[in-house]
Amino acid sequence: MSRALPDAAPLVHDLIGIGFGPSNVAMAIALSEHNASVGGQGAVTARFLEQQPRFGWHRGMLIDDATMQVSFLKDLVTLRNPTSGFSFLCYLQSRGRLIDFVNHKNLFPLRVEFHDYFEWAAAKVDDMVSYGHEVIAVRPVVVDGVVRYVDVIARSGAEPVVHRARNLVIGTGLRPRMPEGVARSDRVWHTSDLLTRVNALKDTAPSRFVVVGAGQSAAENVAYLHRAFPEAEVCAVFSRYGYSPADDSGFANRIFDPDAVDAYFAAPEDVKRKLIEYHANTNHSVVDIGLIDDLYRQQYREKVLGAERLRFLKVSRLTDVVETPHKVLATVESLVTGERTHLDADVLIYATGYRSADALGLLGEIGRYCLLDEQGRVRVERDYRLTTDPGLRCGIYLQGGTEHTHGITSALLSNTAVRVGDILRSIVERGPEPAAGPRRTADEIGSSL
Repeated sequence: MSRALPDAAPLVHDLIGIGFGPSNVAMAIALSEHNASVGGQGAVTARFLEQQPRFGWHRGMLIDDATMQVSFLKDLVTLRNPTSGFSFLCYLQSRGRLIDFVNHKNLFPLRVEFHDYFEWAAAKVDDMVSYGHEVIAVRPVVVDGVVRYVDVIARSGAEPVVHRARNLVIGTGLRPRMPEGVARSDRVWHTSDLLTRVNALKDTAPSRFVVVGAGQSAAENVAYLHRAFPEAEVCAVFSRYGYSPADDSGFANRIFDPDAVDAYFAAPEDVKRKLIEYHANTNHSVVDIGLIDDLYRQQYREKVLGAERLRFLKVSRLTDVVETPHKVLATVESLVTGERTHLDADVLIYATGYRSADALGLLGEIGRYCLLDEQGRVRVERDYRLTTDPGLRCGIYLQGGTEHTHGITSALLSNTAVRVGDILRSIVERGPEPAAGPRRTADEIGSSL
């Protein structure tokens, strides 16, 4: 075991949140509203730790004309508390755009606008967050032979800072997923890198981009690069015949309803698997139909004009990539004929999606208390609390990484407002567990764990 830190955190919070993206911003708002309703007695104390110096959410994909794929009513609060002063409509009123937005007759705001809403909301609860704090360890605190608290150690400046809590809410978001063995570089990007890297190319006159993937981010990257670099060729590579439209019809969208989470959680494992398969086209590897139509029109127009910059290498796969100091040499193979096409590109972009952060890896020693299912996945209760050994009395809650137990909404904004209400209710109803005796870290009692 690693060396125990001294017991330098006498203040015990009811809740420590790791990460301060939209999910934990929503958590902080729910706490703020709860505390305002109960007054001093019954208030829940909390601290959120965020490694970024300020709020930011997928900044690399804030393309100026990209829109949200969820209704503005699925903001940080409305489905939990329609009267909240933290709603998107209240944000619009504060920005002087409420009437303009209503006249726009659109449920789906620009992504840059929704990001501004998130920043506005985060600023209203910034007394709960410590920015620039990177969590480097989570350690158990043992009292009377059981773990009653967790110490969250964060790096901020030269010395680590220790925060102690009865409950932990992990909201560290998603991580870009790259193919096995592929590393990001100056010429090999993930779609999340787009806007943070593209400015470096503005004065270099790139001649070709290759985008691999068939989901929303892939299509948005293709459209953006084609528009931003009018002299460059943009090649889209995917194993299908074309982009598949997202199913956002009323019946299909019921998979995102709060009641659907209850049904999914209670369903047998084979039914869970079927539900994910049935409704994958609501979110996974699908594209808004409007964007599909725009790209098709653009390709057809170029064929008519005889100057094709937008190329779709369909039913194909990327088989080889060689990076040189000035180019990326990509080999694309037809899945039908085996014919190979060699592309010299300035940049290769992978639209290979995201993965949830590894909760057990973050938890360190506490991970040994977390129970797993038959497939080696963490077991999670309906209230998003990890199922743990009785030796762990504090609560560990997940905001993400629960698709196998709670369904497709796990990493999406659709159910965020309701989810944080479920977590807060669980924390309040369980309440602090009284304990006597001195507080010790697990290291201080040696191998008794």
